[in-house]
Amino acid sequence: MKIKVINPNTTPEMTKDIYTSAHCFSRPDTEILCVNPERGPVTIEGFYDEYMAIPGLIEELLKTEKEAKVDAYVVACFGDPGLYALRELTEKPVIGIAESAMMLATFVAGKFSIVTIMPRIRMMLEELIQRVGVGHRLASIRTPNLTVLDFMRDFEGCKKILIQEAKDTIEKDYAEAIILGCAGMAGFATEVQKEVNVPVFDAVASAVKIAEALVDMGVKTSKVLSYKFPEKKEFKGMPSLLQP
Repeated sequence: MKIKVINPNTTPEMTKDIYTSAHCFSRPDTEILCVNPERGPVTIEGFYDEYMAIPGLIEELLKTEKEAKVDAYVVACFGDPGLYALRELTEKPVIGIAESAMMLATFVAGKFSIVTIMPRIRMMLEELIQRVGVGHRLASIRTPNLTVLDFMRDFEGCKKILIQEAKDTIEKDYAEAIILGCAGMAGFATEVQKEVNVPVFDAVASAVKIAEALVDMGVKTSKVLSYKFPEKKEFKGMPSLLQP
């Protein structure tokens, strides 16, 4: 089985960390390809960043559809940018790390909390949670004032903050599971879980495991209605790689 994990931002160091997490939790017979686009924001920390990352995501998926054989895709950003558009472009499963982590958390806990990055993304996550349909299972969203790149600059410092936020949300918000809400937090879940008495989900690992399960079951993206291939039409002034 071959799974392509796409980091939607353009920071190669973060792509390496995402690969490590994906590879660590994947099966021995699963090959992980981890890439990032050549163009787009270096990090995704707001609506504008998210929208500007989507063209690069589309290019990466379409390039792979034409040039390489993979069995599934993972979008490695907790905002799940462009997820539905990407599903229109392939029959293969396309898995968002946020949606997958939320779904898995509901299997083992009544209420979950998300510990994420800076406060400005709260509205983005609130809208995403409603779209996924798990708002009634959310205990809280915790937004320590951390940037995506902080996790590569100061592992130990960020680990302490995440552990404290996890403990606080368990005590004060009655969370029964914790989701680490940023692909930049890949590799932190095991460390946090050692310090708290609830399940802690690495979102990248969650998406990889769901992708493996869907491929094993022979399940593909439904093309009956919502995720049908795009209608044939002209796209003016757009690079050929962005056109299905």
